[in-house]
Amino acid sequence: MGKSQKKGGKRLKKKELAKMLIDLFQNNPSEVYDVKTIFRLLKLDTHPAKMLCMDVLEEMALDDYIVEKEKLKYRLNTSGQVLEGVFRRKANGKNTFVPDGGGEPILVAERNSAHAMDGDRVKATLLARRKHHVREAQVTEILKRSSKNFVGTLKVSKDYAFLLTEDRTLANDIFIPKGALKGGKSGDKAVVAITEWPDNAKNPIGKVLDILGKSGENNTEMHAILAEYGLPYSYPEEVEKAADRIDPGITPEEIARREDMRGITTFTIDPRDAKDFDDALSIRSLSDGLWEIGVHIADVSHYVQEGSIIDKEAVKRATSIYLVDRTIPMLPERLCNFICSLRPNEEKLAYSVIFKMDDQAEIKSWHLAHTVIKSDRRFTYEEVQELLEKNQEASPEDYRMPGDHKVPPLDPNALPVENFKDELITLNRLAKKLRSKRFANGAIDFDRNEVRFEIDEKGKPLSVYFKVAKDANKLVEEFMLLANRTVAESIGKVPKNKTAKTFPYRIHDLPDPAKLMNLSEFIVKFGYKLKTSGTKSEVSRGLNKLLEEVRGKKEQNLIETVSLRAMMKARYSTHNIGHYGLAFDYYTHFTSPIRRYPDVMVHRLLTRYADGGRSANRDKYEELCEHSSEMEQLAASAERASIKYKQVEFMSDKLGEVFEGTISGVTEFGLYVEVNENKCEGMVPLRDLDDDYYEFDEKNYCLWGRKYHHRYSLGDQVKIQVARANLDKKQLDFALVKEK
Repeated sequence: MGKSQKKGGKRLKKKELAKMLIDLFQNNPSEVYDVKTIFRLLKLDTHPAKMLCMDVLEEMALDDYIVEKEKLKYRLNTSGQVLEGVFRRKANGKNTFVPDGGGEPILVAERNSAHAMDGDRVKATLLARRKHHVREAQVTEILKRSSKNFVGTLKVSKDYAFLLTEDRTLANDIFIPKGALKGGKSGDKAVVAITEWPDNAKNPIGKVLDILGKSGENNTEMHAILAEYGLPYSYPEEVEKAADRIDPGITPEEIARREDMRGITTFTIDPRDAKDFDDALSIRSLSDGLWEIGVHIADVSHYVQEGSIIDKEAVKRATSIYLVDRTIPMLPERLCNFICSLRPNEEKLAYSVIFKMDDQAEIKSWHLAHTVIKSDRRFTYEEVQELLEKNQEASPEDYRMPGDHKVPPLDPNALPVENFKDELITLNRLAKKLRSKRFANGAIDFDRNEVRFEIDEKGKPLSVYFKVAKDANKLVEEFMLLANRTVAESIGKVPKNKTAKTFPYRIHDLPDPAKLMNLSEFIVKFGYKLKTSGTKSEVSRGLNKLLEEVRGKKEQNLIETVSLRAMMKARYSTHNIGHYGLAFDYYTHFTSPIRRYPDVMVHRLLTRYADGGRSANRDKYEELCEHSSEMEQLAASAERASIKYKQVEFMSDKLGEVFEGTISGVTEFGLYVEVNENKCEGMVPLRDLDDDYYEFDEKNYCLWGRKYHHRYSLGDQVKIQVARANLDKKQLDFALVKEK
């Protein structure tokens, strides 16, 4: 190893430094070194020596002598020319091969893809690298076909048929022999599996798995969205039958085993269209001046036994899916809407976190218990909000907020809302104190309005409204957050010399440092500053200060959007790193077992550990956590696709109309514009910006004209005309209206 950054009084030469690096990696073939460690080991302590080292490392990585495992972390490349991994087919034609064991994806030209499909396990050979070109690979064998199916519209002729698909990863339509149509006719939407793709054939060959219905019909299109993401659109009959056999009755023996809370004032607060009531709140004043607050959660794990047919289906789904006009439940309807649901005036089994707290929302004690409860009333958020506003208990901003969606009472026979005035006001006051403590600790305040549609019985969108989180929503949210955090702490928080038992956490990593730095540089032009280094709480406090400063300003939406892009996605894991966005060291999901499988896992483990059980198998639960995170992302993508479909449908009879809009996205393909009055988003294609040659400035989120220097930036106000509405592609095209 080198003793200093100079040799014989002279500065190190590139060749000598390369030899030192080769020795380092050769002698330690399994070690991963970050650049700081390399500098230290090779005693490179001057700036020129470090810069030279970075150049040599980059060249060694380009020559595949070393591999970059993570950003600026390197290891000797011990793999050969032939590797196994996963093929990824891209819509832009830049297909890649992702080798097992990690590493950067490797480009695979279409001519070298051997007709591999997205997600196929393949064997690939690394091609000799051409100078100044990226590394390429060639697929030599398809080891296992992915189970991905394709959704599209059938075009049937006399002797054969094709599936015309909007899937942009597939350049050609799928050929379907007449005998594999399953009764499908021209114009039907169908789900198709590819059965083979001969070497010399232009089109893959497939067979119809399911006919979804006539193209353009609402049910057909919603099922097609689910099928596109590989999500279920129907419930297996045998699982429904298993649910029908469950006895909903509660025996006296079961009640005796539980804490009986049926006599305490209890209610649910949910969206107007909810049928699955996961959670209820109870409240009563105690003789010592404290409040007893119960957070009661449907006891799904009492009815769904681990390993049962219902449980296996729930594992597969991992989450309920919420499309614009329907819910695709994780559990059979009999369980989620009836047996488990905490319906009013019915005795129900619950798993409860019961707090004793004072008027300042300071928790004096708490305990976890299996309970039996009886909800006195089912509230909608609107009913509770109306009561809070009428009694001057709502936050000042609630009175100014847009997006109110007034609805009449759901149940004319329900007890008057006023009967619960004191309980609701007390809970609201306590929730506000919990909320302000959370933000004082560094939680980040992202409150984004959600688009919702009024739709008729045929699924046609009639109007758009906005779901706004007001105090009624925040009241429920705060107590759910408190219960989730408390049970996570009860398992994860252990003395230093002890190991915590296996448990699924909801984790959220720190923001991406590069994106945070980009945000900091971006907001300077608006006159704002952001601290990007320091402790977690210092950075989050800086973000909150920024979000507070932009509230109500014209650049609010723009800066919130860019800030959100710097954030990591929350996910499930048995390896706890805390939840950055909520500023909690321990957090889990306990409060929605009807619609999320991780909550069912949490209930089972809490019960097991309360009974003195040993720590569960970490690998098994980590696998379930990863699967749940993946399914959550797919469900969110399907939900966004259904909203997009309804937006296009809503705007399709407004062709030629002019609207005020905001630039909501800037890409190399053009501008995304969101219509101000209804939040429907469309694209102004780059080809239609024909008054100049525009270049894309990714760092500053803008397109700028090379000749006339006109700039279109994220957040700019523009006027657009609705040009095209393509329902099949879920695509709206706008044209900019130039001011005279």
